[in-house]
Formats: sequence, C-alpha cells, structure tokens
Amino acid sequence: MTKKILVTSALPYVNNLPHLGTMICILSADAYSRFLKLKKENVVFVCGTDEHGTTTEIKAIEEGVTPREVSDKYFKMHKKVYEWFECSFDCFGRSSSDENHRITQDIFLKLDKNGYILEQGLEQLYCGKCGRFLADRFVEGTCPHCGYEGARGDQCENCGKLLNATDLKNPKCKICGTKPIVRETKHLFIDLPKIEPKLRKWVNTVKKTWTTNAINMTESWLKDGLKPRCITRDLKWGIPVPKKGFESKVFYSWFDAPIAYISITAEGRKDWKSWWNDEKTELVQFMGKDNIPFHTILFPSFLIGTNDPYTLVKKLSVNEYLNYGTGKFSKSKGTGVFGDDAMLLGMEPGVWRYYLLVSRPEKSDTEFTWKDFQEKLNNELLANFGNLIHRALFFVNKYYDSAVPETPDDKFDYSEEIEKITKLLEEIELRSALKEIMLLAKKGNQYLQENEPWKNPDDAKTKKVLANLVNLVKDLSILSWPFMPGISENVQKMLNVKINDWKDLGKKSVKKGHKIKESEHLFKKLEDKDVKIYEERFRGKSEVSKFDFRVGKVISAADHPNADKLYVLKVRLDRERQLVAGLKGYMNKDDIVGKNVIVVANLKPAKLKGIESQGMLLAAEKNGKVVLLEAPKSNLNDRAIFKEGNPANEVTIDEFSKLKITIKGKRVLLDKLVLKTGAEDDKASIEDGAAVR
Repeated sequence: MTKKILVTSALPYVNNLPHLGTMICILSADAYSRFLKLKKENVVFVCGTDEHGTTTEIKAIEEGVTPREVSDKYFKMHKKVYEWFECSFDCFGRSSSDENHRITQDIFLKLDKNGYILEQGLEQLYCGKCGRFLADRFVEGTCPHCGYEGARGDQCENCGKLLNATDLKNPKCKICGTKPIVRETKHLFIDLPKIEPKLRKWVNTVKKTWTTNAINMTESWLKDGLKPRCITRDLKWGIPVPKKGFESKVFYSWFDAPIAYISITAEGRKDWKSWWNDEKTELVQFMGKDNIPFHTILFPSFLIGTNDPYTLVKKLSVNEYLNYGTGKFSKSKGTGVFGDDAMLLGMEPGVWRYYLLVSRPEKSDTEFTWKDFQEKLNNELLANFGNLIHRALFFVNKYYDSAVPETPDDKFDYSEEIEKITKLLEEIELRSALKEIMLLAKKGNQYLQENEPWKNPDDAKTKKVLANLVNLVKDLSILSWPFMPGISENVQKMLNVKINDWKDLGKKSVKKGHKIKESEHLFKKLEDKDVKIYEERFRGKSEVSKFDFRVGKVISAADHPNADKLYVLKVRLDRERQLVAGLKGYMNKDDIVGKNVIVVANLKPAKLKGIESQGMLLAAEKNGKVVLLEAPKSNLNDRAIFKEGNPANEVTIDEFSKLKITIKGKRVLLDKLVLKTGAEDDKASIEDGAAVR
C-alpha cells in the first residue's frame, strides 16, 4: 500500500491578519509538503482558520458586528494572504464549518460514552447587567499578587502571574463595566488522568521524532500529572454541546480547533477516513511553541479516548517565536510587518519566504530587523543565488546564441551536497537545508569565477563549464522550489524547462543545443534609504516618544506599611507626586533622598499593596545590583527623551515593559538612541548590559 503523509500547520486565529511570526509554521509546513510532492510522495497538506472562542467574540464587539461576520471577513483576508505567499494547501477550511460541528460533537459523544467526560461545578463571575457568565478575557480587575489594576481574568500583564477571573480584586465586566458576582455553574471536563496511561505509552513510542522543545514541554506536563481539563465555555459563538443540561454552553475553542484538521480534510476529500482512520498514515504537524500541549497532550487524548483508530501525530516540528525587533507584532499599534503589508512592499513572495525560512527560530526566539532582512536579500539572494543564475545564463545567451554549447560532464560534482540537502529535508531541518542550498550556489559562483568563461568563450573547456553551470541552475531551481516556488518557476522559464521531480537532481538533463530564454534579474537590491523608511513606517504607535520621562527630585522615602520590598517616595516634578518603588533591599532610604531621578510621568496610576503610585522611578539592574538613573545637572520637570515626539496622555506598565532599555558606558540606550535632557545625557553607574526598568 502506498504510504500516506498528512501535513498540518496550526490554525491561526481570525481575530486579526497573520504577521511574519504567524507565517513561520505555515510556510514551514508548505515547504516540507512541497518537498514531499517533488519526491512523488502521497501527501495532503491541511490548514485553515481557528474561528471560535473569546478572541473572536471580543473582536466582534470591538467592530460592532457578529462573530460570524468577523470570521467571514478575516477568513477571506487570511486566504488572500496565504495565496500571495504561495502556500499550496490541498485542503483549506474553517473551524466554524458544519463539518467541524458534526465531527467535534461525534468525538465528544464517544468520549462521553467511554467514560472520559466529567461534570464538575465551578465558581465563575456572572454579570447581572449583561445576563451572562464571563469568560476570563471578559473580566478586568486588580491583580492579587502585585496590585496592578488592569489585570485580565487569565493573566496579569504587569507581573506575569496566571490567574483565575475569581482571583481578581475589584473585578469588572469589560463589556459594560458592571461589577460581577460569583456564581456556581456546571461545566464538562475531559478526564485526562483516566486517559493518561494510554497517552504516556503512545508518547514514549513517538516522541523521538519530535523537536526538543515539544519533548520537554510534554514531559513536564506528564511529570506533574495530568488533571481534568474543562472543555466547555459560557459563550454564544462556538460549537453547541450535545448533552442534556449543557445546551447553553459551547466547546472551548482549543477542543474543536485541532479536530478541525480532520473536518477540513473531510470537506476537501471524500476519502478522508482513509487518511485519518489509518494508523499507518504518517501525521506531521508544524506549530509555534505555544501550541505544544494542545497537540501532544490534549488532541491525542481526545482521539485516543474515542477508541477509534484515529491517526496520531508522528513527527512534530515546533518553532520558537519571531519578534519584531525587541517587541511584539501589533496590528492595532502599527508595530511590525503583517501579511497585507508584505503584499504592498513590492518584493517577491519568495523573498519573504526565504527570509522567514532561513531565519526560522528553531532553538530560541529570534528578532526580525530590517537590517537583517536587507543583508539576507542583498548578500544571500541577490549577490549569491541570483547572481549565479543570471551570469551563467547571460553568458550562454551572449556567446552561444542562447543554445547550451556542449554536452555537460561530471567534472563539476556536487552529488554530496544534494544528498546532504535531501537528508536535512527528510529530517525537517529546513533552515539548515536552505543554508546548504545557498552554499551550493556559492560553490557554483566560485566554479564560474575560477574558470572565467568570458575570457575564452570558444574554448572547449569553457563550453563544458557553462553546460555544467546550466545544469546546476536547473538543479537549484528544483532544490529551491519548496522554499521559493515562484522564484524557482521563474528560473525554469528562463531555462525553458519544466521539471518537478526530485529524481532529476544531479542528472545532466539540459543537453547540448537546448535553447534557453533571456536571462533576467530575479531580485532587486534593498537600499539603505528604503530600510530607514520601513523602520520608521513599521515602528508603531507605541514608539518611545509617547513616554513622558521627566526629571524629578526625591524629597522623602518611607517604608511601605504593607510590603517588605517597597518604599513610598515623595518626588517633586511639576508637582509633588507619590511613587511606590521596589528598591528596598537594594539601597537605603538615605541613598535615594535628594537625588535627581528619571520618572515615567504619564504612567497610568496604580495601587501597589493598597497605596497609589503616580508614576514610576527608573533604575538599572544587573547581577543583583540596582542603581538609579540620574540627571544631576538638570532642572526639575525637564523632559528626558530618546526621540522627539508628543507624549501620550497616559501609558501602561505593559507598554513600558516592552521597551528594551539598557546601559552602555553609563549611558541609557534604547537601540542606538540615547536618553538625554537638554543639559546632559542621563547616566547610571553600573556595568554595561544592565536592564532599565
């Protein structure tokens, strides 16, 4: 029987457009499935959009439309972006489809029948005005750990602690602002402890083919022991629960989203059961690290619990995060490049595909910068890969009337390189494989340069060299097709060939007398002036100029009555302000009083352990040492700036925490910008690399 390979990429949410970081696992899955197709494997590539849950409901409220309208709108936008990025899905669909409703409910009913569903009571916040139980992200309040007043019902953005909505102090409904009450409500849970023995046995048989981050996170969950997991929510937008007494609830989106891989396949193929109900099918899944437990613990447990022979993941390739510079992508703030941005910048989709795949964050988080993008485009694609192809074909056009001048030979051998690239792709080492392809192009450039065909075009050796180079160009078009399909196809058009078979690699199939077409440049150089434009354009609304840094003088310091590590300071800026600072244990009160310090003057006031802080004093820390940022020559209330601009009326601690401010040579730096007042550069007497917070 022919081997079957299912390839999936984690389904992105439809509450916004995909950004460059989102594209990594999708493009990785696309490149791998394209490689398999070149090898003539029997493969189906499945993807789509995740459309249920609080994120969609919140987006619908923001836009004043229904969740269905939000999903329809962003599904079309996602599909357009993926098509532009040359993604070759065999099945592309939606988690909100009728088919996913049917299959999700069928899997649930089998889990229930087999004794893997529990009913348990939960205390949950209820809004009397809205007449609904509030899912975690519909609640906002004061963090019980740090006192931050803008904490969400699932996590505090200030201290990072995970929360339950009922833990919040002074909670309020984000929809209407009313204070909710605590009510008991029943929910359904999947009994993971009961499934755990079967799950552990399965994990131990397959985990060797997973990336290290997937293994480590899965083993951590199993080491702690699995607990029953709630699978229902009090929302209107989702798949209804087919169980008496729970008709008003829907499934958690993380329950139905992975099941959508199956339903999307079912919508696209009549033979879907032969793929998903066959233990011999090899399932290969790509995702970001935040999706690991959903694919190694939860989704397999759903399928194991049905007692049906569902296909379970065999290979798992998980990437880390790609950040935009030192911060996060944010469409609302204009920070970072999103799919629709890339479409309008005038560069080939293959350029973006190349950058994201050769920069694929496989071991740790990485950062997108325009300088790095420029370097990879100009030096790797244009000066290496594109240069070889253009020059080799240019010489054939110029000297031999566009006909390959001789029969190629085996003196220019790169069979080991092809073998190495093939092995890396089979092992899903995509970044390494792409780098090896670029090294092979470099080898071709060196071969061309050493033989100098422009000097003796009539020489028999020169003709052999160019025949060999034309066949290398043909092989590069095959090797690059998984990564840059449009670029590959352009190369083959210039070669006047159409080859889509991995087996043709290394074969001298472009023979003497074969007519090629005119050589064209594949890539356009990215100039420094354009880089500066793009850096500014995608810097975002949250750029540093929105922060109002001011010089203030500490006039008193006292112990916080309710906290061991906090001081309560009186600081004079435009007026006397009260600040709460976590400096106790690092310096004495006498070391603070009288100093000219830097204060974030427009920080949203927040109560810390019951006392309001009307700003934040800045300090630098490294290896347990903490020092103040000082401006001794400046006047009170002088503005300290990294960059000219109008400060916002108010900023949040979460916005400030995204700034990566460090110390170098005692100066305060944000990237290459220096914090200064009109009188001086602000200073901190601490070693280089200290972080400012």
